[in-house]
Amino acid sequence: MAKAIRVTLWNEGRHEKLHDAVKKLYPDGMHKTIATYIEKQGGFKIRLAELDQPQHGLTDKVLADTDVMTWWGHMAHGDVKDEIVDKVHQRVLEGMGLIVLHSGHFSKIFKKLMGTSCDLKWREIGEKERLWVIEPGHPIVDGIGEYIELPHTEMYGERFDIPAPDTLVFVSWFQGGEVFRSGCCYHRGRGKIFYFRPGHETLPIYYNEQVLRVIANAIRWAAPGDGPVPSFGNKKPLEKVETKE
Repeated sequence: MAKAIRVTLWNEGRHEKLHDAVKKLYPDGMHKTIATYIEKQGGFKIRLAELDQPQHGLTDKVLADTDVMTWWGHMAHGDVKDEIVDKVHQRVLEGMGLIVLHSGHFSKIFKKLMGTSCDLKWREIGEKERLWVIEPGHPIVDGIGEYIELPHTEMYGERFDIPAPDTLVFVSWFQGGEVFRSGCCYHRGRGKIFYFRPGHETLPIYYNEQVLRVIANAIRWAAPGDGPVPSFGNKKPLEKVETKE
Protein backbone atom coordinates (compact mmCIF):
# COMPACT_ATOMS: atom_id res chain seq x y z
CA MET A 1 0.00 0.00 0.00
CA ALA A 2 1.36 3.41 -1.01
CA LYS A 3 2.35 5.74 1.80
CA ALA A 4 0.00 8.71 2.30
CA ILE A 5 1.32 12.05 1.04
CA ARG A 6 1.76 14.42 3.99
CA VAL A 7 0.22 17.74 2.95
CA THR A 8 0.29 21.08 4.79
CA LEU A 9 -2.35 23.48 3.46
CA TRP A 10 -1.07 26.95 4.39
CA ASN A 11 -3.50 29.85 4.30
CA GLU A 12 -2.94 33.48 5.27
CA GLY A 13 -6.37 33.38 6.93
CA ARG A 14 -6.90 37.13 7.30
CA HIS A 15 -9.71 37.77 4.81
CA GLU A 16 -11.97 35.20 6.48
CA LYS A 17 -11.59 37.03 9.80
CA LEU A 18 -11.92 40.61 8.54
CA HIS A 19 -14.39 40.54 5.64
CA ASP A 20 -17.95 39.26 6.06
CA ALA A 21 -18.32 38.32 2.38
CA VAL A 22 -15.28 36.05 2.54
CA LYS A 23 -16.32 34.59 5.90
CA LYS A 24 -19.72 33.71 4.45
CA LEU A 25 -18.12 32.02 1.43
CA TYR A 26 -15.29 30.28 3.31
CA PRO A 27 -16.36 30.17 6.99
CA ASP A 28 -13.50 27.85 7.95
CA GLY A 29 -10.98 29.26 5.50
CA MET A 30 -10.16 28.48 1.89
CA HIS A 31 -7.66 25.83 2.99
CA LYS A 32 -10.40 23.94 4.80
CA THR A 33 -12.55 23.87 1.66
CA ILE A 34 -9.60 22.50 -0.32
CA ALA A 35 -8.87 19.98 2.46
CA THR A 36 -12.45 18.68 2.42
CA TYR A 37 -12.11 17.74 -1.26
CA ILE A 38 -8.60 16.31 -1.00
CA GLU A 39 -9.41 14.12 1.99
CA LYS A 40 -12.19 12.45 -0.01
CA GLN A 41 -9.68 11.41 -2.70
CA GLY A 42 -7.69 9.23 -0.33
CA GLY A 43 -3.93 8.88 -0.10
CA PHE A 44 -3.34 12.18 1.71
CA LYS A 45 -2.58 13.08 5.32
CA ILE A 46 -3.76 16.69 5.75
CA ARG A 47 -2.59 19.41 8.13
CA LEU A 48 -3.89 23.02 8.16
CA ALA A 49 -1.68 26.00 9.02
CA GLU A 50 -2.28 29.76 9.15
CA LEU A 51 -0.29 32.98 9.36
CA ASP A 52 -1.43 33.96 12.86
CA GLN A 53 -0.41 30.70 14.49
CA PRO A 54 2.94 30.56 16.32
CA GLN A 55 5.69 30.42 13.68
CA HIS A 56 2.85 30.73 11.14
CA GLY A 57 2.00 27.10 11.87
CA LEU A 58 5.26 26.07 10.20
CA THR A 59 7.45 24.81 13.01
CA ASP A 60 10.54 22.77 12.27
CA LYS A 61 8.59 19.64 13.17
CA VAL A 62 5.73 20.52 10.79
CA LEU A 63 8.14 21.29 7.95
CA ALA A 64 10.03 18.05 8.48
CA ASP A 65 6.71 16.18 8.41
CA THR A 66 5.49 17.79 5.14
CA ASP A 67 5.87 16.24 1.69
CA VAL A 68 3.93 18.96 -0.15
CA MET A 69 2.77 22.41 0.95
CA THR A 70 0.10 24.59 -0.66
CA TRP A 71 0.38 28.36 -0.19
CA TRP A 72 -2.39 30.97 -0.36
CA GLY A 73 -1.71 34.57 0.66
CA HIS A 74 -2.85 38.03 -0.38
CA MET A 75 -3.17 40.95 2.03
CA ALA A 76 -0.37 40.12 4.47
CA HIS A 77 2.62 38.90 2.46
CA GLY A 78 4.83 41.31 4.41
CA ASP A 79 3.80 39.78 7.75
CA VAL A 80 5.40 36.45 6.90
CA LYS A 81 8.67 36.26 8.82
CA ASP A 82 11.79 36.00 6.70
CA GLU A 83 13.23 33.22 8.86
CA ILE A 84 10.15 31.07 8.16
CA VAL A 85 10.45 31.79 4.44
CA ASP A 86 14.09 30.71 4.57
CA LYS A 87 13.12 27.43 6.22
CA VAL A 88 10.38 26.72 3.66
CA HIS A 89 12.84 27.57 0.87
CA GLN A 90 15.39 25.12 2.26
CA ARG A 91 12.76 22.39 2.52
CA VAL A 92 11.85 22.90 -1.15
CA LEU A 93 15.51 22.56 -2.14
CA GLU A 94 15.61 19.35 -0.09
CA GLY A 95 12.60 17.92 -1.98
CA MET A 96 9.38 19.25 -0.47
CA GLY A 97 6.80 20.12 -3.14
CA LEU A 98 5.17 23.57 -3.17
CA ILE A 99 1.83 24.49 -4.79
CA VAL A 100 1.43 28.27 -4.98
CA LEU A 101 -2.16 29.42 -5.46
CA HIS A 102 -3.57 32.61 -7.03
CA SER A 103 -2.30 35.73 -5.22
CA GLY A 104 0.47 33.64 -3.68
CA HIS A 105 2.43 34.78 -6.74
CA PHE A 106 3.44 37.81 -4.63
CA SER A 107 4.42 35.76 -1.58
CA LYS A 108 7.95 36.03 -0.25
CA ILE A 109 8.56 32.33 -0.81
CA PHE A 110 7.49 32.34 -4.47
CA LYS A 111 9.52 35.46 -5.26
CA LYS A 112 12.55 33.97 -3.51
CA LEU A 113 12.25 30.76 -5.54
CA MET A 114 11.69 32.62 -8.83
CA GLY A 115 14.24 35.40 -8.34
CA THR A 116 11.96 37.95 -10.05
CA SER A 117 9.26 40.47 -9.07
CA CYS A 118 6.42 38.05 -10.04
CA ASP A 119 4.32 41.12 -10.89
CA LEU A 120 1.42 41.11 -13.36
CA LYS A 121 -1.64 42.99 -14.62
CA TRP A 122 -4.96 42.52 -12.80
CA ARG A 123 -8.60 43.56 -12.95
CA GLU A 124 -11.44 42.62 -10.62
CA ILE A 125 -14.82 42.79 -12.38
CA GLY A 126 -15.86 39.12 -12.30
CA GLU A 127 -15.31 38.23 -15.96
CA LYS A 128 -15.13 34.80 -17.59
CA GLU A 129 -11.87 32.85 -17.67
CA ARG A 130 -11.05 29.86 -19.81
CA LEU A 131 -7.96 27.88 -18.76
CA TRP A 132 -6.70 25.95 -21.78
CA VAL A 133 -4.76 22.73 -21.20
CA ILE A 134 -1.65 22.91 -23.39
CA GLU A 135 0.12 19.79 -22.02
CA PRO A 136 -2.64 17.16 -22.15
CA GLY A 137 -0.28 14.34 -21.16
CA HIS A 138 0.85 15.99 -17.94
CA PRO A 139 -0.24 14.28 -14.69
CA ILE A 140 -1.51 17.60 -13.29
CA VAL A 141 -4.35 17.57 -15.84
CA ASP A 142 -5.37 13.95 -15.34
CA GLY A 143 -9.16 13.79 -15.63
CA ILE A 144 -9.45 17.37 -16.97
CA GLY A 145 -10.91 18.17 -20.39
CA GLU A 146 -9.47 20.53 -23.00
CA TYR A 147 -10.18 23.52 -20.78
CA ILE A 148 -11.64 24.67 -17.48
CA GLU A 149 -14.21 27.46 -17.73
CA LEU A 150 -14.84 29.75 -14.77
CA PRO A 151 -17.80 32.11 -15.27
CA HIS A 152 -16.60 34.86 -12.92
CA THR A 153 -12.98 35.46 -11.93
CA GLU A 154 -10.41 38.12 -11.18
CA MET A 155 -8.27 38.76 -14.26
CA TYR A 156 -4.50 38.26 -14.18
CA GLY A 157 -2.73 39.31 -17.39
CA GLU A 158 0.67 39.23 -19.03
CA ARG A 159 3.36 40.29 -18.64
CA PHE A 160 3.72 37.88 -15.72
CA ASP A 161 7.27 38.57 -14.49
CA ILE A 162 8.42 35.01 -13.83
CA PRO A 163 11.17 32.85 -15.31
CA ALA A 164 10.10 30.69 -18.24
CA PRO A 165 8.42 27.62 -16.69
CA ASP A 166 10.06 24.23 -17.03
CA THR A 167 6.62 23.08 -18.21
CA LEU A 168 3.65 25.31 -18.99
CA VAL A 169 0.46 23.33 -18.34
CA PHE A 170 -2.30 25.97 -18.58
CA VAL A 171 -2.78 29.24 -20.46
CA SER A 172 -5.78 31.39 -19.54
CA TRP A 173 -7.93 33.60 -21.75
CA PHE A 174 -10.14 36.27 -20.18
CA GLN A 175 -13.31 37.82 -21.54
CA GLY A 176 -11.67 41.25 -21.43
CA GLY A 177 -9.01 40.07 -23.91
CA GLU A 178 -5.94 39.25 -21.80
CA VAL A 179 -4.05 35.96 -21.64
CA PHE A 180 -1.99 34.55 -18.78
CA ARG A 181 0.39 31.67 -18.04
CA SER A 182 -1.81 30.17 -15.35
CA GLY A 183 -0.28 26.75 -14.67
CA CYS A 184 3.52 26.75 -14.36
CA CYS A 185 5.86 23.94 -13.26
CA TYR A 186 9.36 24.48 -11.89
CA HIS A 187 12.16 22.47 -10.32
CA ARG A 188 14.35 24.00 -7.63
CA GLY A 189 16.93 21.71 -6.06
CA ARG A 190 15.13 18.41 -5.46
CA GLY A 191 11.75 20.14 -5.05
CA LYS A 192 8.92 20.62 -7.53
CA ILE A 193 6.82 23.80 -7.66
CA PHE A 194 3.47 24.43 -9.37
CA TYR A 195 1.89 27.87 -9.65
CA PHE A 196 -1.88 27.70 -10.30
CA ARG A 197 -3.77 30.93 -10.92
CA PRO A 198 -7.47 30.40 -9.92
CA GLY A 199 -8.59 31.24 -6.40
CA HIS A 200 -9.86 34.74 -5.59
CA GLU A 201 -11.17 35.10 -2.03
CA THR A 202 -14.61 36.62 -2.82
CA LEU A 203 -15.51 34.12 -5.54
CA PRO A 204 -16.38 30.40 -5.09
CA ILE A 205 -13.40 29.16 -7.11
CA TYR A 206 -12.41 26.54 -4.52
CA TYR A 207 -15.81 24.89 -4.83
CA ASN A 208 -15.14 24.14 -8.52
CA GLU A 209 -14.40 20.41 -8.76
CA GLN A 210 -12.07 20.75 -11.74
CA VAL A 211 -9.97 23.39 -9.95
CA LEU A 212 -9.83 21.16 -6.88
CA ARG A 213 -8.89 18.15 -8.98
CA VAL A 214 -5.97 20.08 -10.48
CA ILE A 215 -4.75 20.94 -6.98
CA ALA A 216 -4.99 17.30 -5.88
CA ASN A 217 -3.18 16.16 -9.04
CA ALA A 218 -0.50 18.80 -8.50
CA ILE A 219 0.09 17.60 -4.94
CA ARG A 220 0.64 14.06 -6.22
CA TRP A 221 2.98 15.34 -8.93
CA ALA A 222 5.00 17.48 -6.51
CA ALA A 223 5.40 14.80 -3.84
CA PRO A 224 9.05 13.79 -3.37
CA GLY A 225 10.18 10.52 -4.87
CA ASP A 226 12.81 8.00 -3.80
CA GLY A 227 15.57 9.15 -6.13
CA PRO A 228 19.20 9.55 -5.07
CA VAL A 229 20.29 12.48 -2.94
CA PRO A 230 22.97 14.41 -4.89
CA SER A 231 26.35 14.95 -3.30
CA PHE A 232 28.71 17.84 -3.88
CA GLY A 233 32.30 18.86 -3.28
CA ASN A 234 35.59 17.00 -3.67
CA LYS A 235 35.11 13.27 -4.29
CA LYS A 236 37.42 10.28 -4.43
CA PRO A 237 37.33 8.37 -7.74
CA LEU A 238 35.12 5.29 -8.00
CA GLU A 239 37.72 3.45 -10.11
CA LYS A 240 41.46 3.16 -9.83
CA VAL A 241 43.00 6.05 -11.69
CA GLU A 242 46.48 6.04 -13.19
CA THR A 243 47.71 9.53 -12.51
CA LYS A 244 50.49 11.33 -14.31
CA GLU A 245 53.62 11.45 -12.18
